[in-house]
Amino acid sequence: MPNSQKKIYFASDAHLGYPNLHEARWREDVFVAWLDSIKSDAAELYLVGDIFDFWFEYKSVVPKGFVRLLGKLAEFVDSGIPVHFFTGNHDVWAFSYLHDEIGCTLHFGPVEAELMGKRFLIAHGDGLGPDTWSYKLLKRLFTSKFLQFMFACLHPNWAMWFGHKWSNHSRGRKGLAPFPYKGDDQEYTYVYSMQVLEQKSIDYFVYGHRHLMIQKNLPNKSNYIVLGDWVYNFSYGVFDGQTFELKTIQNEMIEKYKAKQKTELL
Repeated sequence: MPNSQKKIYFASDAHLGYPNLHEARWREDVFVAWLDSIKSDAAELYLVGDIFDFWFEYKSVVPKGFVRLLGKLAEFVDSGIPVHFFTGNHDVWAFSYLHDEIGCTLHFGPVEAELMGKRFLIAHGDGLGPDTWSYKLLKRLFTSKFLQFMFACLHPNWAMWFGHKWSNHSRGRKGLAPFPYKGDDQEYTYVYSMQVLEQKSIDYFVYGHRHLMIQKNLPNKSNYIVLGDWVYNFSYGVFDGQTFELKTIQNEMIEKYKAKQKTELL
């Protein structure tokens, strides 16, 4: 297929493993089916954080589950499609496994890249701009080498149990449902984008984290995009070199895999 027909795909916030591996399996199946559907025209794939609801790698142990997704990502890489994996606030403890075994390019913060002639800034979005000082402190704590070492000292059975409990508890009663859009001056990534535009030219700002589908025009023909999620919206972004679109998975596919899992449990 000529390069002119290729597209770049973006997705975030699948939170696979939420609320547990058993109940989340059908969402993994939907995500893998989507990857199958885009493989023929994908030039690159950007996974913009919180693909896993919790992830921690020991030196010789990786979390149980997600083999269908990991296998599909390896298939992308092996076929020559670069896969970019951004750590989010739920899968911040991704280290070398996804790079060494799967072939993903890992990103631990915002990335600027020229894609098909346009300038992109891509980030999960947490901790940027005027995000709360308490959250920024918590993020610094969780990315500290000392805390990672201490957590690695736990037996994997205890560590995985605690990690998933913490991940679920941190949301309170609201779960993964997105909070409404707060307004431009209250959305941290929007404010951050405007600050960046004061210093340089960016055509597209692309974020995850908020679980909302947002596409807004910024000054100087720039664009502010939030990708939604794979819990409520089942959404993704696609860029063809001229236009960036937010799209959603057809409901028929979602219901198909929901029904398939129910059948397998009978």
